Parts: sequence; C-alpha cells; structure tokens
Amino acid sequence: VFIIAEAGVNHNGSLDLAKKLIDVASSAGVDAVKFQTFKAANIATKKTQKAIYQKKTTNKKETHFDMLKKLELSVEMHKELILYCRTKKIIFLSSPFDHESIELLKDLGLKIFKIPSGEITNLPYLRHIGKLDKKIILSTGMSNMDEIKNALNVLIDSGTKKNNITVLHANTEYPTAMEDVNLKAMLTIGNTFNVNYGYSDHTAGIEVDIAAVAIGATCVEKHFTLDNKMKGPDHKASL
Repeated sequence: VFIIAEAGVNHNGSLDLAKKLIDVASSAGVDAVKFQTFKAANIATKKTQKAIYQKKTTNKKETHFDMLKKLELSVEMHKELILYCRTKKIIFLSSPFDHESIELLKDLGLKIFKIPSGEITNLPYLRHIGKLDKKIILSTGMSNMDEIKNALNVLIDSGTKKNNITVLHANTEYPTAMEDVNLKAMLTIGNTFNVNYGYSDHTAGIEVDIAAVAIGATCVEKHFTLDNKMKGPDHKASL
C-alpha cells in the first residue's frame, strides 16, 4: 500500500515548518509526503469568498486570495524541500492547481502527479497532465461516476497508461463524519472502471484507512499536522 502523508498547506508558508512536517512523515514510515503547488493569481479572484470551514479556521476578514498568497511555495522552496526529502528517504509529491504549476513540477522531475478533487472536471488541466505519461493519483471528491469516467478517458486519450492511474474515493468534507464515508464507493469505482483504487481520508482517526486497506485499497492519503490548534485552514481537520 502506497501511503501519502498530506502536508498540504499545513506548512503555513514556512520552510522550517514544511521541513518539520517532512521529519514527522519520514519517522512515521510513510512512502510519500505531499504538498500543494499553486499561484494564487492563477486560481482565485481577489473577491472570492472562503469556504465555510476556512472562515472558521482562519482570519474572517482576510480574502480567499490573500490566504492562498501566504500559503504559496516558491520555486526555491520546492527545490529545497525536494532535496530535504531525499535526505530523509521519502518521496516528495505535490498537487498542482494550475498549468504553470504542472510545468514546474514536471521540470522538477516529479514522477507521480496527484490530481486534487477540485480539478476532476478541469479537462484542459487533465489533458496537460495526461500528456506527461506519468503515474497519476486522482481524487474524486464531489464527483459522480460520469465525471470520473470522463476524467479517466481524457487522461488515457492524452497518453497516460491506464495501469499508471490510481483513483481515490474521497469526501470533500473537513473533517468527514463517519456516516458520510461510504467506503463501498471506493469498490464501486475500482470495479466499474477496472482501475487501481484507494482512499483519500479526512475523517478524525485512522480506522477508515485500515478498513480501506482491508478491502483492497492500494493507496491511502491522510492529511496531517504538527498541532490541530495551529492557525491555518486545514490544521483542525488533520491527523
């Protein structure tokens, strides 16, 4: 089972904090630590509202754009974190959120591309990644079966081999309540599309991940933090 420790934006824009997250992931024995790569100007307008959970965990007066701007990782930070991961013998991953970020991660030599749930209907984005012929992990939160089917078709038609794609069942709810997990959806996805499958988990504990592996998940992704009480949008819903 390929286990991803999702640091996401829990580094709060700090290189030192990002390295501490890598230390924790490495000592926990996971396979990869994953961050997020984006340019705020490419993915949000200056008037975009924050999600409800973000308003609860960050400064209410701050715009979504300003929050994202503070959480960007620069090119140099990416390079330093990749080198640091090598010293810790852990794979560096990051989810790109725009075309510029896809190119950056390609240029930095990433062999695995993790597509976040929010981009599953972004067909130009999917074509861009599909053409790279890399290993792909695709999250499916909030999507329906037709949208998953379309995404897989676009990735495969663009040049990615089907056996290089793993599809993750995911719940876009932070944190996810147990009654909303619907773990059998993971099996439905795997069986319907005859594809490698796994689970991207936002529940409070680790029980669902264990259950996912018990019924055949080959990949598990879990958000983590150093402290649930830290300021930032995702700390509260992280392990």
